Amino acid sequence: MEKIKSFLKTTFLGGFLIVLPIIVLILVLNMFYQFIATNVRPISKLLIEATRLNEFVAAITAVIFILLVFFLVGLAVRTRFGKFTFNLFETGVLSKIPGYKLIRETIAQIFGNQKSLFTSVALVNLFGNETLVTAFITDEHPDGSYTVFVPSGPAPTAGFIYHLKQEYVHKIDYPLDLAMKTILSLGAGSKQLFKSFHKIN
Repeated sequence: MEKIKSFLKTTFLGGFLIVLPIIVLILVLNMFYQFIATNVRPISKLLIEATRLNEFVAAITAVIFILLVFFLVGLAVRTRFGKFTFNLFETGVLSKIPGYKLIRETIAQIFGNQKSLFTSVALVNLFGNETLVTAFITDEHPDGSYTVFVPSGPAPTAGFIYHLKQEYVHKIDYPLDLAMKTILSLGAGSKQLFKSFHKIN
């Protein structure tokens, strides 16, 4: 009976770990599709009215136009003037919008950008017991305490900020991008994270 339970558990878990990343990927692609679709409709409608293209051709043309805009923006910020202008706009406008820095940082982490709002990864005791929560250290204070951000999976741009005493924060030597991936995958892949934790305890 125990062998059957173990077989069912490991088989289910194995299938879960395979299917979950696919589900997360589908959700992300669906969000991207919804964004594109929402912005394609008005452009394709204008093209149909102006050039009398059929709906399918107009939609494809609108998608190409949006992708071209992405490319041109990327090309522009590679120049010294473009980079200066964007930095000025980001500092003066975007950075003042609540949540912008966190969203930008999360996207940067996912795509491997090394610039980070987070200084390191930590496992923290929030409840005064043995329960550990994955967190990112955002600030260290003169008295030894920490400010940490605890993201919610699979949407790491949402979460909570905590200010904790040093004894409740266990800093670990673990890459920020890999820790972020465990959040996106609802904890899957945390084995290596805990290996790093046990090395220092």
